[in-house]
Amino acid sequence: MAEPIDEDRHPPGPGRWWSESWYFDFAAADGSLGGYVRLGFYPNQRRAWWWAYLVGPGRPLIALRAHDVDIPRVGTEIRTDGVWAALVPETLNEHWSVGLESFAAAMDDPAEAYRGERGDRVAFGLDLEWEAVAAPFDYPGVTRYEQSCDVHGDILVGDERIAFSGSGQRDHSWGDRDWWQASWCWTSGRLDDGTSYHGLLLQHGELRYSPAYEVSPDGVLTPHFGTEIDTELGDEGFPVEARMDVAGLNLTVRPATDGFAPILLVDDDGGRVSRFPRALCQVRAADGRAGVAWTEWNQPSTF
Repeated sequence: MAEPIDEDRHPPGPGRWWSESWYFDFAAADGSLGGYVRLGFYPNQRRAWWWAYLVGPGRPLIALRAHDVDIPRVGTEIRTDGVWAALVPETLNEHWSVGLESFAAAMDDPAEAYRGERGDRVAFGLDLEWEAVAAPFDYPGVTRYEQSCDVHGDILVGDERIAFSGSGQRDHSWGDRDWWQASWCWTSGRLDDGTSYHGLLLQHGELRYSPAYEVSPDGVLTPHFGTEIDTELGDEGFPVEARMDVAGLNLTVRPATDGFAPILLVDDDGGRVSRFPRALCQVRAADGRAGVAWTEWNQPSTF
């Protein structure tokens, strides 16, 4: 299992795309609101990436993407033009907080995120807590772990302050991550009986890597392997529906109305491009249970 010391930063490897990454996502049980943040350090490029997104039915996409942030000397607090953010390990492997004070772009059409991220400027803030519902799950063979959580706190959008309570996920990884080499689908959700789950299907040539887990309502984590995902794509390459066999569950996953929070990833050295639609989704299990999930599809231009 992930050790508490793994929560800290790690010595970098030699590759240009060696990175260290922290993800935190959150979703209301009724699908009315969701979002995510990601902090990625690229020490061999001397910069960090910061992402923060918020979605919900009837809401514009709130998008903040900064790819030229200075890496702090220690810790995981960043400051750049119009952005302050801090990821704080309150109790290692159990409790993290995320703070954000920033300005973001509000977009009525999420596909605008692929075309320059044009939108109205809006204040965007987070004061959220992630508290574990189970032990961390170590990915086999790689330096990455995930953890299912309860999330609560406050969200600020413009002059609106929202008290939030729901489910969420966090992960921490370090190593080489070339966004343009492999396609993948990653998903993490919670069903209405309290079951949490996670699954990944990564494909690169003949390689298929498919770890998963299920967390029972009483917090027992069961690892799985062999995730299968079949996705139907629509306009802009946005997924319409995915059918998944993940962690012993047979699921139908549909992006929610106004649920997309996509990113266009461009390798500014080699010109490679990948579309990265991430979405808050409604989930239905074959046994009738329902739920919510965050799901992402990495779509390199070579696929």
